[in-house]
Amino acid sequence: MAQAKPNENNCKQATKASAAEAARIEERIKETLKLMTVNEKIDLFHAAGKFTSLGVPRLGIRQLNHSDGPHGVRAEVDWNSWGTANWTNDSIVAFPALSCLAATWNQEMSALYGDKISEEFAFRNKDLLLGPGVSLVRNPLCGRNFEYMGEDPYLAGEMAWPYIVEVQKNGVGCCLKHFFLNNQETDRFEYNANVSERAVREIYLPAFKKCVDYGVWTIMGSYNKWLNTHCSHNNTLLNDILKKEWGFDGAVVSDWGGCHSTEEAIYGGLDIEMGSFTNGKSAGVNGEFENYYMAHPMKVLAAEGKIPMEVIDEKASRVLRTIFRTSMNPNRIIGKQCSQDHYDAALRIGEEGIVLLKNEKNILPIQPEKYNKILIVGENATRDLSKGGGSSELKTKGDVFPLDEFKAVYGDKIDYAQGYQSGELDYDNEHQVPGTVQEKLFKEAVEKAKTADLIIFIGGLNKNKHQDCEGADRKGYGLSFGQNELITALANIQKNIVVVNNGGSAYETPWLDKIQGLVHIWYLGSMGGRAMVNILSGKVCPSGKLPISWAKKLDDYYFMQFGKEAFPGVDKQVYYKDDIYVGYRHFDTHKVKPQFPFGYGLSYTTFKYGKPVISAKTMTADQKLTVSVDVTNTGNCAGKEIVQLYIGDPKCTVDRPTKELKGFKKLDLQPGETKTATFEITEEMLQYWSEAEHKFVSEPGVFKAYIAASVEDVKGMAEFKTSVLLSTKY
Repeated sequence: MAQAKPNENNCKQATKASAAEAARIEERIKETLKLMTVNEKIDLFHAAGKFTSLGVPRLGIRQLNHSDGPHGVRAEVDWNSWGTANWTNDSIVAFPALSCLAATWNQEMSALYGDKISEEFAFRNKDLLLGPGVSLVRNPLCGRNFEYMGEDPYLAGEMAWPYIVEVQKNGVGCCLKHFFLNNQETDRFEYNANVSERAVREIYLPAFKKCVDYGVWTIMGSYNKWLNTHCSHNNTLLNDILKKEWGFDGAVVSDWGGCHSTEEAIYGGLDIEMGSFTNGKSAGVNGEFENYYMAHPMKVLAAEGKIPMEVIDEKASRVLRTIFRTSMNPNRIIGKQCSQDHYDAALRIGEEGIVLLKNEKNILPIQPEKYNKILIVGENATRDLSKGGGSSELKTKGDVFPLDEFKAVYGDKIDYAQGYQSGELDYDNEHQVPGTVQEKLFKEAVEKAKTADLIIFIGGLNKNKHQDCEGADRKGYGLSFGQNELITALANIQKNIVVVNNGGSAYETPWLDKIQGLVHIWYLGSMGGRAMVNILSGKVCPSGKLPISWAKKLDDYYFMQFGKEAFPGVDKQVYYKDDIYVGYRHFDTHKVKPQFPFGYGLSYTTFKYGKPVISAKTMTADQKLTVSVDVTNTGNCAGKEIVQLYIGDPKCTVDRPTKELKGFKKLDLQPGETKTATFEITEEMLQYWSEAEHKFVSEPGVFKAYIAASVEDVKGMAEFKTSVLLSTKY
């Protein structure tokens, strides 16, 4: 059954409880606070286990059970350590990484993802799903890019809110993360991000605000600092912006080990302290929960009358509101685990997120009658990529691996060579594989390539330390473990070669002109092998597009022009001198040619765009314009095209990017079919942040609306003007 398309206006209302339900919860909070002691209120503010925080047992108020996501429910761990609990019934479905979800550019897939993953969380009695993540991809080397939704704040926000709405509809709360400026793992506990006010407002906050607008129930503070204060208890960020300016009514949760001070926690906006004294990874000491910053030390201050009761009640209200929305929600679903529809959803999302980057001479889809021997090369054809990566590691059941699926589809045509070895999975150490082992695997692959008619290389990154993994960034922009040399050697032997790589971000492709096909598959979860083969075989037409800009070399990214101050920082101070020019805003405006541009992705069919039609040439303060374009599938197979709207302000008193993403539609088209993509242009789309006025403003003048297939592939443009100054507060 098709997933209902998320409707923005309906979802804004559905995200929040009905007026009657909201009133009931607020009355219940008031009555509960009257019955609680001060110590019982403070007990709500800190952990009582590795992934639990207390309720009020005396009053029958349930605890909150947290669990890592955002790609599936984490395996059970010991009560107060990171050791696995060795349950036998906690294997789950791994959904594709959020980087893959972003690459679908399809809000229907986001809603489907949220609905199905929340069923598994509910079944496992989890109240808070620690995700989704909408920190932006500023740096392709960041170890957690695979958990995030690309480089653009508009795309990230629009792809996150349907996920959140569907999760919370089922009585499971999302914990949006990591708030904010968590753009690197190097020195993640202590670095201070120095960012202009304008970049904060235009680039790094909007995705979070979009999710708050849609009613996300909890938010996780990031480890790093902003304004030289940790984000988990940062008064400016959490109180002034999040709670007062944006009207967030939920609870702020610290990342594990992200709290550093009782006083800052009390007055800096933190509501639930998790994982203190564990530095985010290490085992804690049993029984230390009463020593948390927001436990006994806070009780002492309260007993001495040094904390205003309204401060305690405000925090308690937020935690109780979260409990009544989740663990004590009478409409919460029972859920289910590892059901067929969950695997089906993971498959659909994975298929739509796979991005075809090169397809010379139409080598794809694979036509089996052309080949007698197909050689699969690469460790990722058989490696379990749901393991590793840090907090998003999953214990799965019933996974489909690429090599097995290739054999199922192409039978005895398939041969395999591992080609390279990456070493054992270890978060803390980078295992070095002996050169003799690598040499043996290399020679075996090269030898087998001599008799192959087609080579499919399946490699890229994995979840080891210094790959796509929490706690450490990549050491360089190239592929590790000798993959570049191996791909080059294979391509020199057999011209029919397709490279299919995993990874949460971009990497160097020095062999690109030697291969005929390149496919980027992110991390596809439990159904990854089938999703991959369905695309490569032509059973499914590729329709994913890049949510990131893919540079030819690392130095092409703008932040690299500013040396160590911009990354990884100097004396734990990181200076965002790239300012608002993150990703395509830099490549497009500064005329730097990427390897593959933001929004780019190929198909097995072709599309023809008509001329954009705009509803009016002038936009007044009380008017919204629309721009429409017809798109026709001119090829021979059904396919989906992502139509993108960018807005540019060519003459402005401040420096602005050439154009910025402000809309997208994914059209499903049969051969010969035409559909219309229509976009509404609002005042908000025209604005920039004025550091002089401390608000979003737009200026009168001529604007350009670009209809595009990628940021570089503009299909048409329509101009309109505003005759009066439009300005509103954010």
